[in-house]
Amino acid sequence: MFKIHEIREIIKLVDQSSITEFKVEEDGMKVVIKKGGSASVSYVAVESAPQAVPAPQEVPAPAPQAVPPVPAPKTEEAPAPASQTAPVAAEPVDDTGLHKITSPMVGTFYKAPEPGASPYVQVGDKVKNDTIVCIVEAMKLFNEIEAEVTGEIVKVLVEDGQLVEYGQPLFLVKPE
Repeated sequence: MFKIHEIREIIKLVDQSSITEFKVEEDGMKVVIKKGGSASVSYVAVESAPQAVPAPQEVPAPAPQAVPPVPAPKTEEAPAPASQTAPVAAEPVDDTGLHKITSPMVGTFYKAPEPGASPYVQVGDKVKNDTIVCIVEAMKLFNEIEAEVTGEIVKVLVEDGQLVEYGQPLFLVKPE
C-alpha cells in the first residue's frame, strides 16, 4: 500500500519530468497520475481493488444489564487552558505588493545549510535574484531555493523542518 509521502514524491517526479501519464499498481492499489500541458498535475486517482472480507462469526450477544443512568454533575464550565484551545491564526500580513518565494516541490523546508548553523536569511535581510534563501529536501536531495527577486525579506512563512507543498509560499519579499 502506498503512503501519502510516496504518492507526493511520485507526483513531484511526474511534474518535473516530460512524461504526461504515470500508472502503477501495487498490493491491490492502483495510482494513476496524468499531467496536462501546464506544469501542474491535473488528475490523481487512487483506487483500491476489491478485497475478500471474511464472513463474520457468530458471537453470542452479552446479556443486557440494567444500569441506572447517572446524572452529570452540574458545574460551571471553566475556560479551557490555552494549550487546549484552537490554534490562533498567525497575524495577517498585508502582502499587497510583496513577492512570494514559493516552493518548487514537495519536501521538507530547512532554513539553514545544517543543524545548528545560522539561517540563510532572516527577516530584514536584503536578497538578490541568486541569493539562496533556504533548502527543500526531497527524496534525500537537498535543493537550494533562490530568491528570484531583489529586495528585503519581510516574513518567513514556514517553520524549520516543516513539510511544504508544491507552490506553497515560503517567504514574503518587498521588491526593490
